[in-house]
Amino acid sequence: MKKPILLFFLLIYGITWYVSFHRYQFQLAHPVVLDVAGLLPTKVKEIKHGETKEQLQQWVKQAHKHGEKISIAGMQHSQGGQTYYPGAIMIDMKQYNKILQYDPKAKRITVQSGATWADIQKKINPDGLALEVTQSQNIFTIGGSMSVNVHGRDIRYGSLIDTIESFRLLQADGSIIQVSRTEHPKLFSLVIGGYGLFGIILDVTLQLTENELYQNETVQMNYREYSNYFRQHVQSNPNVRMHIARISVAPNHFFTEMYATNYHLASNQNQIGEFQKLKNRDQIVALPKFFLDLARYSDGGKNIFWTVQKNLLLKQSGSYETRNNVMRAATDFMEYENPSRTEILQEYFVPVDEFAPYIDDIRKVLTKEELNVINITVRYVGKDQQSVMSYAKEDMFALVWLINQKKSADGMAQTEKVLRKLIKVTLKHRGSYYLPYYSYPSQQELENAYPRSKEFFQKKRLYDPDDVFMNFFYKEYGQ
Repeated sequence: MKKPILLFFLLIYGITWYVSFHRYQFQLAHPVVLDVAGLLPTKVKEIKHGETKEQLQQWVKQAHKHGEKISIAGMQHSQGGQTYYPGAIMIDMKQYNKILQYDPKAKRITVQSGATWADIQKKINPDGLALEVTQSQNIFTIGGSMSVNVHGRDIRYGSLIDTIESFRLLQADGSIIQVSRTEHPKLFSLVIGGYGLFGIILDVTLQLTENELYQNETVQMNYREYSNYFRQHVQSNPNVRMHIARISVAPNHFFTEMYATNYHLASNQNQIGEFQKLKNRDQIVALPKFFLDLARYSDGGKNIFWTVQKNLLLKQSGSYETRNNVMRAATDFMEYENPSRTEILQEYFVPVDEFAPYIDDIRKVLTKEELNVINITVRYVGKDQQSVMSYAKEDMFALVWLINQKKSADGMAQTEKVLRKLIKVTLKHRGSYYLPYYSYPSQQELENAYPRSKEFFQKKRLYDPDDVFMNFFYKEYGQ
């Protein structure tokens, strides 16, 4: 009797192994990809990791020949499917990350598009140089940042397009061209802020600036004072080089209290050597993560988080920091893993003089609707006429929202309902919204926020008539 039982168990084991192996092989052959928020899982044909120009060129030519689709990914922090598409070949650019040329005297650097801002900072900091425009975090790839045309804290520059000298573009037919303001200038305005729809950005030449020493100043105020304060004390002061603000979402000061941090050019730049070492921002994360977690799950926690955050920065007012270190904000404490919840970003742009009435209307919406807003950061973005898909039609304040929500269908539907209302309020105040997030706005709202969007999609079809480069954003609005 023992032998048949043994054979039976061996048979069951063999079948189980066979099924598991083939399921594993299927998953390898048909991977499911996610963005950082994890709300749009998508099965792609395969993921390729680009390392050489020749590889990338071959893959694009093959896709063009066989009618396949390509999507392009960096760190995948865009949250609306801009980096992938069902059944497409997703090209992961993170390994395409070499620094190709660096000229400290000319303040110029050329890097492959998969390099991160941290890679560049590490290279240029010893020479006393810094970036002109980037996000507050330096973890993103240059190609990804170009594709969404990021902006930062520096009030002298607008969006990233201001600092780009040129780049090479791998087009849908496999050809490679040099793009700048004088070579293929139309593509220059389309690709930067083009969400990977016109080709693969291969390498980029960036302008650099001096790594200045700043002394920070944090000021508390009511939201109604903010626009005038910014005009009189920030924008008109040449010594204020960078600026960031926050508005309270805590119940005790709901959309009324603010604080602003200005980075003044330090009077003695010879001191910069004492502060020049690049800081590891993520060494101590337990305490800020604790307070952030409190804010995620209770109104009382939001009050505590706001008070601690505000008082800490007020206490630090007068301290010194280099430009490169201002552009290295902490990220680890914001990492969030919860099986039933996730966090998304939204970003709305509103003209400087519309700020107070806009906040009044936003508050009216949020006192009636349920939306778990954790933090709102305010930055300034100057008018941008270069990018076809410019979000700054005039001088704008950018409000960056961090929102905690349920992953369930009901949770997603509730968030969408509220965000649609916020988008309507934003457009009412001559504003716009940032495109790297979920496709909640209607086609008409897109066209209202981005008056050249029809032209943008027409040019996409002109330069890529076979739609080799695809993503969810184009599927939703462009086809």
